[in-house]
Amino acid sequence: MKKLVRGCERLAMAVMVCWAWGSIAWPYEAGEVANGGTITGKVTLRGPIPEPRVFPMVLYPFGDFCKKISNGEGLVLLREFNVDGAGGLQDAVVAVQGVPRGKAFRSRDTELVTMNCMFHPADVPEGEQFEVHEGRLVHVHPLLTVMRNHTLLSVANRDPVDHAAQVYQPEKGNRVLSFPIPVSFKKAASGVVDLEEGRQIAQIICEMHEYMQTWTWVVDNPYFAKTRKGGAFTIEKLPPGTYKVTAWHPHMKPIEKSVTVPPDGTVSLDFEFDARQVVRPIYETQDQFRIPPERDPTADLKGCEGPFCVRREHEHH
Repeated sequence: MKKLVRGCERLAMAVMVCWAWGSIAWPYEAGEVANGGTITGKVTLRGPIPEPRVFPMVLYPFGDFCKKISNGEGLVLLREFNVDGAGGLQDAVVAVQGVPRGKAFRSRDTELVTMNCMFHPADVPEGEQFEVHEGRLVHVHPLLTVMRNHTLLSVANRDPVDHAAQVYQPEKGNRVLSFPIPVSFKKAASGVVDLEEGRQIAQIICEMHEYMQTWTWVVDNPYFAKTRKGGAFTIEKLPPGTYKVTAWHPHMKPIEKSVTVPPDGTVSLDFEFDARQVVRPIYETQDQFRIPPERDPTADLKGCEGPFCVRREHEHH
């Protein structure tokens, strides 16, 4: 009887091990790519461009330094949809799914820098982070990034003021990582990002400056591209085969298409988002500004220095 029990226990253990082994996702393997192909295309936005989100600077610390990215009237405007005259959409991610083996990951995909009170991917040139409109410095937002799960996220602070990173998993609705980003021009602050398996969206927000935020799409292979100005993208050295390809932009639902990549060939694949389908969480909605609705609508926020100030002192006299 004891032998029978032991035999059943061994069988049960073997079944559990096989089930666990079968449920483990095989890691991506880097190696040589023979006869690799290329996917090229363009991501566009159809319809009216969504309005920027508005943040009064008086609600956040270090206003004297961060005001350089304001609109000159005490407000930070986040232009999350940067579209050219032909509808080309900047800051969309195009990612190929289910590639088990191919080219190696780039080394800087999970490195960010803080500059002028904004997060930026470390590999984005400074000249592409800002534009000048009517003499004012305008941040090109969100300059979204791409990262792998269970990897180190590092942030180098190039500002003379403190920041603090918080990484959220919007699909789950919880914070997964938090660490301070002190003033240091040499050493980067860091933390390991551990998202729930199967989740692909994360948001990085500064604990001290709500307008200082960026989005990230989680990938498991290096076959992805981020669109820059004009919405064009290119994904190279892809092993020949048929794949599903996903395009995503913050506040938009992902679009998925199938494509067959020929050996040593190039295939074109375009994506079009509909601006009328922009999805923002309830807490993101606002009629005007992120200040209490009971505020005196005639109050002037310009030049206000105190954390609860709504008008200039001289206006009370």
